Amino acid sequence: MLNFSILLVFIAVALCYLFKPQWRGKANRPSLPPGPKPWPIVGNLPELIKSKKKTSVSHWIHSFMKEMNTEISCIRLGNVHVILVTCPEISREFFKKQDAVFASRPLTMATDVISKGHLSTVFAPVGDQWKKMKRVMVSEMLSKARHQWLYEKRVEEADNLVHYVHNQCKNSDEGGLVNLRVAARHYCGNVMRKLVFNQRYFGEGKADGGPGFEEEEYIEAIFTSLAYVYSFSVSDYLPFLRGLDLERHETIVGEATRVLNKYHDPIIEDRILKWRDGKIDKPQDLLDVLISLTDDNGISLLSENEIKAQICEIMLAAVDNPSNALEWALAEMLNKPEMLQKALDELDNVVGRDRLVQEYDFPQLNYVKACAREAFRLHPISPFIPPHVSVADTTVADYFIPKGSYVVLSREGLGRNAKVWDDPCEFKPERHLQGCNEDKEVVLAEPELRFLSFSRGRRGCPGLMLGSSMTTMLFARLLQGFDWSIPMNQGPIDLNQRMGESFLAKPLRAIAKPRLPSSVYSFAR
Repeated sequence: MLNFSILLVFIAVALCYLFKPQWRGKANRPSLPPGPKPWPIVGNLPELIKSKKKTSVSHWIHSFMKEMNTEISCIRLGNVHVILVTCPEISREFFKKQDAVFASRPLTMATDVISKGHLSTVFAPVGDQWKKMKRVMVSEMLSKARHQWLYEKRVEEADNLVHYVHNQCKNSDEGGLVNLRVAARHYCGNVMRKLVFNQRYFGEGKADGGPGFEEEEYIEAIFTSLAYVYSFSVSDYLPFLRGLDLERHETIVGEATRVLNKYHDPIIEDRILKWRDGKIDKPQDLLDVLISLTDDNGISLLSENEIKAQICEIMLAAVDNPSNALEWALAEMLNKPEMLQKALDELDNVVGRDRLVQEYDFPQLNYVKACAREAFRLHPISPFIPPHVSVADTTVADYFIPKGSYVVLSREGLGRNAKVWDDPCEFKPERHLQGCNEDKEVVLAEPELRFLSFSRGRRGCPGLMLGSSMTTMLFARLLQGFDWSIPMNQGPIDLNQRMGESFLAKPLRAIAKPRLPSSVYSFAR
């Protein structure tokens, strides 16, 4: 049925575009980057659809780039040129030298639904709306002063993380089996709910500090939304197909968004009313900050829909990256106990065992952060970054990049580039310590784009400080607070990746035992 639908799609496209004049390159212009030969009208959409059935779009892209021995390539999807890059030097030319040219975003079905018509920061194309929301995020929401203002809330959730894991292993000399995927995602979701809504749970939660049904449903909706937000949907390249829902993307994204709105909207609407009625006059969390912003005339700066869209975007942006990095890193370290021990030795030397690690310890935890960096490099949360759109014709790496092209950096290609990294498929945290000493701190950001932990440039992640703090705390608290081991008779952790996704094929489960004095865990209740 799907194949017949796709055939009808191609016929429709041919009829629609048959008499539309196509761009013709001038003789003095450089050529487009190399890539698979496109079909008339539809471009490489047939290959893209085929790749989704067999393996994944990312596998198809990386395979033909390897076969063509190129670090920059071009595929044409409908009328859109998609430029794919796996080289740090070329990436820097795009997003450092010509950052302003590639500062826009595509208008996709998923981003339109999630952001209520592209009202938020990340999903908005270049224009006044994007500039307005970016100023709000940089100056009001994620500034250094605001980060410090929210410090106690972050500490509270770090303590709850230790409390939650400790409750699963405190009653047995043999320890307890902990699902690290649940623990890590639970922590990230808790932090963001506390910062944004000043509450840990949407429902009752659980007595052991774990997530209830509401939190589990909510986190599932976040990851579903992220999986489809820039998923090479056919209708994004042939917009007139929207509404037919040939790949069911619209149904899936719509349902996930409804779940998020089910939990967000009542809180946001109630809070707005309380501000209007004068029941709140001082911000207590990030939602209050958004509501309280006013323009020069004292009128609310943001509409209700803008607030809802921005809140949704913040929640989507903060949960996946730290939790995925922790799960992969700990899986790698369990298979190589000497790495785990090196991290523990650093934590004992810097922090000791009579208290829990705090954010002021982070500058000295270089090996712990090197483990996080290595997870970002080798096991990125997604194969590609969100696409950037060129606002003008230009030339990059001696290739012509037409206006309207989608430029996509490959997280996998950059992080596993053999020209940049020795043994690129090996987990080696030590590689990030080269040149470091007591006066030089390891940071999670990578400004030279040799891998991608957080996006850079005009479209760079405004939550870099928050994301780095959440990631380091997640690593440090779980490593310091517990001895981790592989369950008996299991053998090494299976490091296979789930087909078509970036996660471990099976959620990481490991045995945890308390490694600190019992009095320390009482602080984490």
